[in-house]
Amino acid sequence: MTDRSKTARYCIGIDGGGTGTRVVVTDAQGVELAQSAGAASGLGRGIEAAWQAIEAAVAQAFASVALTLDWRECALGCGLAGANNTEWLAAFVAKAPELAALAVQSDAYTTLLGAHGGSPGVIVALGTGSIAAALDEYGHCRTAGGYGFPSGDEASGAWLGLRAIAHAQRALDGRVVPDAFSEELLARTGATDRASLVVWCCEATQPAYAALAPTVLAHRSHPVAAALLRQGGADIAQLIDALDAGGRLPVALCGGLGASLADYVPAAHRTRLAPPAADSAHGAVQLAQRAARQAEQR
Repeated sequence: MTDRSKTARYCIGIDGGGTGTRVVVTDAQGVELAQSAGAASGLGRGIEAAWQAIEAAVAQAFASVALTLDWRECALGCGLAGANNTEWLAAFVAKAPELAALAVQSDAYTTLLGAHGGSPGVIVALGTGSIAAALDEYGHCRTAGGYGFPSGDEASGAWLGLRAIAHAQRALDGRVVPDAFSEELLARTGATDRASLVVWCCEATQPAYAALAPTVLAHRSHPVAAALLRQGGADIAQLIDALDAGGRLPVALCGGLGASLADYVPAAHRTRLAPPAADSAHGAVQLAQRAARQAEQR
C-alpha cells in the first residue's frame, strides 16, 4: 500500500482478476459516477498488461460520463489477483502514474470489504480461482486457500474445469461410455480426437479451464459433475472453518460461481450464508476512500 499525498476529486475502485477488470468511480463525497469493465488485470498476466487494462477501463468509465481523466486528481484503490506476491506488488506500485493516493490489496480483501461493508465477516471468492478471507472485529484480515492454479484454488472455475476434462479424456479412450457431458466438454475445447485434445491440454491456461465450469454446472445431474460439485461444497466448508471455526461470523459466497455453488455447501454452513452487500470493485472504492483520507492528513 502507498499514497501520493494529494487531494482527490475522484475515488476509483478496481477489481482486477484473471479474466477481467471492473471499475467503479465516485466523487470525493462517495457519490457513484460511473462503472466500466475491461481486460484482465490480475498480476499474473504481467505488470504492464495489468496497468494497460486498468488505464483503459478507467478511461472508458470517465468517457462514459464525459469527465476528463487526470490521474493526479484520483485516489485509486485496487483489489488485484496476485497482489499477495510481494515482488509483483512492488513492481505494480513502481509503475503507477502520479496519483492523489494509491492503495493496493488482494482482490480477496476488497471482496471482503464489499461483501460485509467493512464489518466483520467471512467471504469465499469463487471465480477463475478461489480464496477465502475473514475480517475480525479489530480489522485484522486472515486468508485461507488461494494458493493458485493448478495445485490450489479449490471449488474455483479452473479447479472444476481441470477435473472435468478428465471425463472427456476417458470417454475418448473408451474407458467410459461417451455421453452428453463428455461431448460438450470436447466441443468447448474444440478438440475432435485424442491428438487435438492433447494439444489443447498442453496449451490450456487457468482461464481456459475455468471456461469449462459452465458445462459442469449445466450437467450437474451427471455423476461425475455432481461429485465435483459436492467436493467443491465440502472444500468451501473447510475454508470457512479454517477462518471461523466457532461459526460466529456471517459468510458470503462471492464471485461468478458463488451463487451457483451455494446449494452444494453442507447444510450446517449453508444456514450462515448471506448475499454479499456489494462486490469487490465497490470494496476497492472503500480502499481508495481510506487512502484519500490518509493522504489528506499528511
